[in-house]
Amino acid sequence: MSEKINASDAMLKVLEDWGVKTVYGLPGGSFDSTMNALHNRKDTINYVQVRHEEVGALAAAGEAKVTGKLGVAFGSAGPGAVHLLNGLYDAKYDGVPVLALVGQVGTQMMNTNYFQEMNENPMFEDVSVYNRTATTPENLPVVVDEAIRQAYKYNGVAVVTIPTDLGWQEIDDTFVSTATNYQKPLYPMPRDKQIQDALDILTTAKTPIIYAGKGIRGAGKELIALSEKLSLPIATSALAKTIIPDDYKAYMGSAGRVANKPGVDLLRAADAVLFIGSDFPFGGYFFAPDAKFIQVDIDSEKLGKRHAVDVPILADAKETLIALNDAVKTPIAPTKWYKASIANKENWMKWVESFNEDDGMPLRFEPVFNEINKIKDDDAIFQIDVGNATVEAMRFLRLGEKNKFTTSAWYATMGYALPAAIGAQSAFPDRQVFSISGDGGWTMVMQDVLTQVKYNMPIINVVLSNKELGFIRAEQDDKQQPHSGVDLIDADWGGIANNMGAKGYTVRTLAELKAAFAEAKGSKVPVVIDVKVTSDRPLPVEQLVIDSKTQDPEAVKAFVKEYQAEGLIPFREILENQN
Repeated sequence: MSEKINASDAMLKVLEDWGVKTVYGLPGGSFDSTMNALHNRKDTINYVQVRHEEVGALAAAGEAKVTGKLGVAFGSAGPGAVHLLNGLYDAKYDGVPVLALVGQVGTQMMNTNYFQEMNENPMFEDVSVYNRTATTPENLPVVVDEAIRQAYKYNGVAVVTIPTDLGWQEIDDTFVSTATNYQKPLYPMPRDKQIQDALDILTTAKTPIIYAGKGIRGAGKELIALSEKLSLPIATSALAKTIIPDDYKAYMGSAGRVANKPGVDLLRAADAVLFIGSDFPFGGYFFAPDAKFIQVDIDSEKLGKRHAVDVPILADAKETLIALNDAVKTPIAPTKWYKASIANKENWMKWVESFNEDDGMPLRFEPVFNEINKIKDDDAIFQIDVGNATVEAMRFLRLGEKNKFTTSAWYATMGYALPAAIGAQSAFPDRQVFSISGDGGWTMVMQDVLTQVKYNMPIINVVLSNKELGFIRAEQDDKQQPHSGVDLIDADWGGIANNMGAKGYTVRTLAELKAAFAEAKGSKVPVVIDVKVTSDRPLPVEQLVIDSKTQDPEAVKAFVKEYQAEGLIPFREILENQN
């Protein structure tokens, strides 16, 4: 005769089978049976109580991004369920597996307009790849097992709604999950003709480049090898940061507004592009329309989506890079184009580093990130908020292959960094974790510093505080709008953090900056460093006015003065000066 078990406990056993270690959420009356099960199974599943369900969902997404494994969050019926949506959309748009467990009133009260009852399934239909309501106690572990399979299959959000009475009911403890059957898919191999066609383009072009996205994760060495064999400079998407070490000579960083000057210059001048493992949505703004295009992706829907394609390759990125490397018979010596790209990066780095010891008040961003670079561990994890925080982190963090870096890339929700850092620290309790936010994003979620304190998470939270929504202000400037709704009231975020039980610092000078970061390294408790930074716009690398030979000299003078751009050399000039 089989043993009996509450249905909610049976459901959590399924999570355990799939390797889930942590669940994020905030209790509610409609979720009481699951909370009871979490208590029963506290030795095998870690429950992290957040102060807002959005934070729980973003923490689950942040965990999934740094582990590649399923993140799990929950919300109770009604408002708790609604609060999950922002974090779930982040997971959807950045393509990571997340399971949302959603409370519902008991089956006897459903469809009667009961307290906090709502028809939850339609609300989650758009965000999810799987969206079901459990209907019987025996059905509950079965549905959750199916939900996890779908989340992994589609790298997306699965939602299971649970009427509260089902979880309390006893069922036979006989369900066996399918976790041991799961295998990562084998992706197509490239064809020989496609490889040769791609090489023909790359070896005959004058200004060829590689543009790579997160789809090349695990293939950084192969990408660098191809770069060196064919003298191809590299740019990547934001989500691919750390796949290629920032200090690799031919790595130009990213392109677009959240970018470096070398990356923007590279894309605009390229006449041939190996576009691999990316769905970069701004290709029409930065790639030349007539550039030869080789696109490699595992999803045929992506081929030709962002640019006309000359050689479409539906294949695994790593296998394609291996095949390209093997097919190169005669390596190409460094070309004028390749050497100019490296010189352009060197010029950019020299300009950036000239501000590292700037002691202005308020502080520039460069000294802040210089201190972060000094204290970061080789395997530190960085969770970055959106807006100017992303711009500066992409430009000034110097990361390697062992680091992890994520942001809310596609959905771009403010308030991402702090919750995502909670997710990262939960997954990697022994690694150094940073959250980096502007004061706009910080104030959306800062209450969950209390979560970091409660669970002894020594996260280093950096707040770039300039009393405004700087990214939005710049957009208003570009559209010649008056500044409207972008000013923020300042506060002592370091002092507030101290009152919440963290270790807080409020920084206004270079000396205070250095002292705060020196003390933060190795802290055993959460740290909040509130840096009062400039409200000056970061250098708009996507719209540089620095070339007096091709642009209005008076406009160049005004631009250089406004952005302190003395010393930045136009890429045209660098290219012309190569031997």
